[in-house]
Amino acid sequence: MLNRKKFLQQSFLSAGAMLAGPAIAEAAGFFDPLKLTILHTNDTHSRLEPFPMDGGRNQGMGGVAARAKLIEDIRATEEQVLLLDAGDIFQGTPYFNIYKGEPEIKAMTMMGYDACTIGNHDFDAGMENLATQLTRHARFPMLVSNYDFSGTPMENKTEPYRIFKKGKLTIGVLGVSIEGKGLIPDNLFGNTVYLDPVQKANETAAFLKKRKNCDLVICLSHLGNQYKGYDKVSDEILARESEHIDLIIGGHTHTFLDQPLLYKNKSGNDVLVNQVGFAGLILGRLDFEFTKFSGKKLVKNHAIQVSQKSGG
Repeated sequence: MLNRKKFLQQSFLSAGAMLAGPAIAEAAGFFDPLKLTILHTNDTHSRLEPFPMDGGRNQGMGGVAARAKLIEDIRATEEQVLLLDAGDIFQGTPYFNIYKGEPEIKAMTMMGYDACTIGNHDFDAGMENLATQLTRHARFPMLVSNYDFSGTPMENKTEPYRIFKKGKLTIGVLGVSIEGKGLIPDNLFGNTVYLDPVQKANETAAFLKKRKNCDLVICLSHLGNQYKGYDKVSDEILARESEHIDLIIGGHTHTFLDQPLLYKNKSGNDVLVNQVGFAGLILGRLDFEFTKFSGKKLVKNHAIQVSQKSGG
């Protein structure tokens, strides 16, 4: 039986351990990284099946079955995964000509996409059709901050941004898309009002970073990677003119990047830009780590070829 002195000593030691516990855990978390894996596609253009085995350069490549298996395998090994698309889901195979986007949206829902943005070819069967496909079959948001769809069939069918909780991380994702005039027929673009993508992206990103305390702000962009000699807003311009965007996942120009491009924004901070071609030939993968000591950093980049072999 404990005497009074030993009892008090043990009680003080136990209380001290309980008080120190959270501080020790917090100190460990100061150096231990939080991990986030971002998977992304762009300009898949209704390529539901692999390219045919006809001797062409892309034969046997692509297809949603192989992509789905890759995504499933990565989710089995990584705890925090975000799956995103940068637009032009529609147009490119007979599947779209016949079914007007229903199987494409259903496939993305089945693969568990977290969000996408809108591409110019997503208007190809009309706004009413796009609104119908999203309403009936999408279990993910279509994000675009620089289109005003008021008074059109797409009103209230998109969101400017979405915030995702991935473990202890808060991730803000916004979308911007290309100017429709001269690219999308007037009868398809309708009364959509195009707003300046740089201004809207900066406004939305500032809200996500400063008001919502997002650890990472991602912009899904269907502006195009770069334009030489053209006065068009690109991902390069957006990156250089941005202030609170950390990562731009691009589309439209079908650019295959072996590794992300690095730019400095208006504040002198790093902005990464990545794009993975077209037709679902590549699944982009970006692995980030976050620590209180060193902040966020990209630790690995993969451009994963999608084929029956890679998909298992």
